[in-house]
Amino acid sequence: MEDKDVIYGRLWLKGHLPDDIEHTADAIESTYQKNRRLYCQRCSALMETKNQLPSGAYYCRSCIVFGRNQSDRPLYAVKPKEFPKGDYLNWQGQLTTYQSEVSRALLTNMKQQKNSLVHAVTGAGKTEMIYAAIAEVVNTGGWVCLASPRIDVCIELKKRLSRDFSCPVCLMHADSEAYHRAPIIVATTHQLMKFYRAFDLLIIDEVDAFPFVGNRSLQYASEQALKLDAVKILLTATSTSELEQQVANKELEKLTLARRFHGKPLIVPEFKLLLSMTKHLNQKKIPKSFVKLIAQQRKTTYPLLIFFPIIELGEQFAELLKTYFPKEAIGYVSSQSENRLETVERFRHGDIGILVSTTILERGVTFPRVDVFVVLANHKVFNAASLIQIAGRVGRSLERPEGQLLFIHEGITKAMKKSVKEIKLMNQKGYSNELSTVPN
Repeated sequence: MEDKDVIYGRLWLKGHLPDDIEHTADAIESTYQKNRRLYCQRCSALMETKNQLPSGAYYCRSCIVFGRNQSDRPLYAVKPKEFPKGDYLNWQGQLTTYQSEVSRALLTNMKQQKNSLVHAVTGAGKTEMIYAAIAEVVNTGGWVCLASPRIDVCIELKKRLSRDFSCPVCLMHADSEAYHRAPIIVATTHQLMKFYRAFDLLIIDEVDAFPFVGNRSLQYASEQALKLDAVKILLTATSTSELEQQVANKELEKLTLARRFHGKPLIVPEFKLLLSMTKHLNQKKIPKSFVKLIAQQRKTTYPLLIFFPIIELGEQFAELLKTYFPKEAIGYVSSQSENRLETVERFRHGDIGILVSTTILERGVTFPRVDVFVVLANHKVFNAASLIQIAGRVGRSLERPEGQLLFIHEGITKAMKKSVKEIKLMNQKGYSNELSTVPN
């Protein structure tokens, strides 16, 4: 191990630390028992009896990607150490009055050791609202982790934090560069399994997103990564019943912001019925009416983001679209795309005019001036939260706070209706005294 600084605040398997450090590290039971069943201490998954080694020990398959945790060997943790104190916030921007209210409330909650839920509409400027909280911790030598379930969101956050803070920022995901110790960690929620009683502040962005939502192991890991006296901040534009229950139970202090930073309303989707979409795609054709919609949009020269519910359909559509619009630069991304990050950047910089995507880009990414079409919006993949997030890609920028947003469907679903109802409700709150709900 060349850089011994990487050991602090992390959870290690036996034999993965140098001997001299392992002897002084805290040994932690690798399992715990509940109702006479054995569970993994790292991820809380059940250690099934079928996962038994010749020695008789059991091991956890759920988190084996991080190395094999087995019942006859302890885990090791090395206590975190302080970072150099400083004044690290470079950001010179100005928060709106309502953003400032939320920012101040977060600082108050931190001082009172209260966990917070920030429920703010897409484009409200959630990232900027947490800057003061991050600075409060890192300026005094503390450790902050900003986690998200989505790699694309993490990459975007890393760029912004590296620009707006002068201290080192480390990005952690499955394909990232080697870990280095830094006052600010940006990580996918899976990476939290590598830490133990480490962070003074944990912020989880897009807390309602897959795979974090409803995932007991990831939620367990997020709690275990915190110091015992630490605070967490959860960020969402689409709250869940589980989160609201935690608010009701006083486990979270809810802060609400119902207006975008530029003061303009959320874009309300327009429904377009197109019954023959699936039939045409199966015949390797695009309906004439849809081709016409795209052609009209392209005259505006604004970038166009087209969402599909299924990887195969989206990929097929993107290839078809190139034959209909041969002069257009057309890209496609999904969770399986090897060059996804490069393609997204090309779209952001205007090198690609039309980008076809799965729900991988439904949240956490900003494309200035973009229009959005959701194809087969009636598909079961598009639940209300997903549709609200997708709708939130439109009208985010100050240079174009409006835009075209179409839900192209083969029959209106409850999810479609619910998404529109929620968007209209947030717009109503955004222009009433319910705009910002911050406890006095």
